[in-house]
Amino acid sequence: MTALLTAFAALLLLAVLLSSLAHRTVLSTAALFLVGGFVLGDGVTGVVAVEPGEGIVSGLAELALFAVLFTDGMHAGWKDLRSAWRLPGRALGWGLPLTLVVTAVLARYVVGLGWTESLLIAAVLTPTDPVFAAALVGNDRVPPRLRHLLNVESGVNDGLILPFVVLFLAVAQGSGDLRLGELGSELAVGLAIGVAVPWTAIMLERTRLFAISAKYEPLNAVAIGLLVLALGKATHGNLFLAAFAAGITVATIGDRHREAFTEFGELVAELLKLAALLVFGALLTPAFLGDVGWRGWVFAVLALVVARPVAIWVSFWRSGLSVREQGAVMWFGPKGFASVVYGLLVLESGIGAADQIFHLVAATIVLSILAHSSTDIVVARGFDEEHEVPAWFDPMLDRARSLRRRPAASADDDHSL
Repeated sequence: MTALLTAFAALLLLAVLLSSLAHRTVLSTAALFLVGGFVLGDGVTGVVAVEPGEGIVSGLAELALFAVLFTDGMHAGWKDLRSAWRLPGRALGWGLPLTLVVTAVLARYVVGLGWTESLLIAAVLTPTDPVFAAALVGNDRVPPRLRHLLNVESGVNDGLILPFVVLFLAVAQGSGDLRLGELGSELAVGLAIGVAVPWTAIMLERTRLFAISAKYEPLNAVAIGLLVLALGKATHGNLFLAAFAAGITVATIGDRHREAFTEFGELVAELLKLAALLVFGALLTPAFLGDVGWRGWVFAVLALVVARPVAIWVSFWRSGLSVREQGAVMWFGPKGFASVVYGLLVLESGIGAADQIFHLVAATIVLSILAHSSTDIVVARGFDEEHEVPAWFDPMLDRARSLRRRPAASADDDHSL
């Protein structure tokens, strides 16, 4: 534990010192922690010794995903979705299921998994994470609608895919109707806790009996999240669905609470995510990566360069996006932290193909982190600083200038949104 804490602290300090450089180059903080964990793990130097079944691995992964889903949910309030829903709707309504289906077909015919296991690994690998493409979603030169699309999609798809992961895992375990009923109950309880706790807390704060000082306002959402976590564990409700639902509820009825929490909450989630990536990297020994096999590596490559690109190309046909924008959406579907945790859940499930699925998931995530986090700055630089900004993103936009510059495209683009 001491070695792990020391390694995390040293890598965190290094990441902070290099953060400005990372924003301007292909250097990636996520890749730094992943590679750092690999080098410090048992397979190389042996400084950080962890095993998949250890409590620190599952506990940290669970806590980190809870925090990630809670903060992601805050980017998916009903007001946010209503303001610009057409493009994210295409990505989530068409792109997500199509990506799942294409990935499942690849797993079935490239690796030879059964259909249930193929659907399971596809569900695990479908969520995306904007952290590994930070230079793209955080660059002002990139069209706002593209950044909005990637942020909303990645913020929502973690939670949307969760029931499918749970369902396919239950089927793979050979669960009968009783077990599936228990899973449905867990999801329902998690959803109820995720909605009831933040709603009650925010309604109480609006009464005359309570008032939050400015100093403690960022902690209000933290308290809500911790209470949701505690009640979820006590009632055996699904923690991840509870976290996502709680984030959405806060975003929907508590704009002020979300604004106060955003910066602090995202930093906490980022810390937990980086720590989990360090542990995940420590699990990836050279022997582990060698066990993936050539078919596994072919599947990992195809999952990145075929599954999402094909799904997005179909989903955004005649959407009004430019060729460059659509190409960016097709490429930037990084396999993020949710896939890490879902992969660990499969590994701990005890199903026959658990080890093989985890190897495939790990290989895909490694390639994704290295590829996406090192190419985001390159793609971002390809967008001109004067790229058109839709009027609904910026009320102060000089509409006349936009129309003079791209009269035909402007009308089509606004309509598509």
